[in-house]
Amino acid sequence: MKLQIIICLILAFLLTQSPIIGKYFAMINTMIHETGHSLTALLTGGEVRNISLFPNTSGVTMTGHSSWLSHFLTSLSGYIFSSFVGFLFFYLIVKGHYKWMVYILLGILIINVLFWVRNIYGVFWLITFGAGFIWLLKTGNQAVIQYVLVFIASLVMIEAVTSAFEIMWLSIFSPGQAGDAANLARAVVFIPAPLWGMLFFGQSLYFAWLALKRVFILS
Repeated sequence: MKLQIIICLILAFLLTQSPIIGKYFAMINTMIHETGHSLTALLTGGEVRNISLFPNTSGVTMTGHSSWLSHFLTSLSGYIFSSFVGFLFFYLIVKGHYKWMVYILLGILIINVLFWVRNIYGVFWLITFGAGFIWLLKTGNQAVIQYVLVFIASLVMIEAVTSAFEIMWLSIFSPGQAGDAANLARAVVFIPAPLWGMLFFGQSLYFAWLALKRVFILS
């Protein structure tokens, strides 16, 4: 198990550095990130208007909010949610609960394609990735399915950390273009974007550490 996870983490990192196919697979983290925004908006009394997923792995969630707190929590939730899901996937893998990981992935895919994602590339990605995933579940043997799930968990974790690093970098050198960090800096004027960027990167490292600790110490 430990060697398998190490190999998948290395492969996931190398794959996400490739220009086209890497961005296709890295999109799974973007989908989870935008889902985090959407769920938080709904849980805090807001609404989800639509989600757009783009080929460069960026995403935009259009939401409406009933209060400042709803807007604040929604802006805060994307990076934290994707980092947590990366940890959760490894937790489920170590416990042998592969089916729960499948249910979570399918649930996120189905909700997004039915209710939220409306741009052409986003729908294309959800349908093709979802179809491939369902085909694998129906035709693949148990060992192959487990390897694929470990690889997906590795993709989510690697992208959660690297995307958080990128937003931290942007928040320092181009704070006005730093996405969620910029939104939070506008919402809480006494905390600048670089601090939000460092918070996002710090929490991604923390969840990655928790996941790897569980893999290499508790498994």
